[in-house]
Amino acid sequence: MGHANGGQASDQANLVGQAGAGNQSGQVVSKARHGRPDLPRATLRSPTPSLLVLHPEAPQQHSQIYQSLYVQGRGALKRELTACLRTGRALREPRARTQRSGRSYVTGDVKISERPAEAADRALPGHWEGDLIIGLEKSSIGTLVERKSRYTMLLHLPPMDGFGDAAYVKNGPPLAGRGAAAVRDAITTQLGSLPEQLRRSLTWDQGSEMAQHAQLRIDAGVAVYFCDPHSPWQRPSNENTNGLLRQYFPKGTDLTRWTADDLAAVAVTLNRRPRKALGWRTPAEVFAEQLSSLSQAGVASTP
Repeated sequence: MGHANGGQASDQANLVGQAGAGNQSGQVVSKARHGRPDLPRATLRSPTPSLLVLHPEAPQQHSQIYQSLYVQGRGALKRELTACLRTGRALREPRARTQRSGRSYVTGDVKISERPAEAADRALPGHWEGDLIIGLEKSSIGTLVERKSRYTMLLHLPPMDGFGDAAYVKNGPPLAGRGAAAVRDAITTQLGSLPEQLRRSLTWDQGSEMAQHAQLRIDAGVAVYFCDPHSPWQRPSNENTNGLLRQYFPKGTDLTRWTADDLAAVAVTLNRRPRKALGWRTPAEVFAEQLSSLSQAGVASTP
């Protein structure tokens, strides 16, 4: 027994030595290149952040791994680690931020706290999350993600006539293409043709592009709910999808260079990507099953 314990202690000492300052970056870099933060099966065995102990049977504590790296870099990641991150974000963004007053059009009855509970547990299809990804010159692409299937739709928001011909005017017309009317029409085009059961709700942040949410509810037949200020984690599927989309539409690029057909092709690629959360099925497969199920239910109910 004593010999076995001694051998175990020796193995642990070797692990600690391998995970010291010299090898820690290389260990995590090799895992980070896979693009998923939960791939490294590791945990922190020591209160000292520099001692990152890798163990194949340990629980996946990826948040502790990245916290350790940020602590060592005094709040930022080293250049070689930043290059491996899908987002390329060197500085950590804490969730706790100073709250500010919400938008005037976000009334109590459309806050996320009023959203049906069925949307939170993904029990029923038809609950969507949406957002804009922003590029140079105020260019943007709208994103819609169905919570149950993770099915993605992209909104083409081209600039309007006259954009760029004159100097920017504060509170002027939204010529960049992401004004409230343009976003409302684009969402209506995408969701309006779906069965009623697949457009139960839409959750968005409090951006001004959703100022016409009341009219959107009439036009598209979808109830709109708003996240709390500075709370992107209340749209988790959409935030994850936006991160994937940055591989196709990098930050700092003019998003108007991509046509509606280009966006459709990217959406098809994402929807054919197997997801662990779906049992390694694709969003396209799950969404097609939802449509088929609704179609069969409609036929069965027809006299």
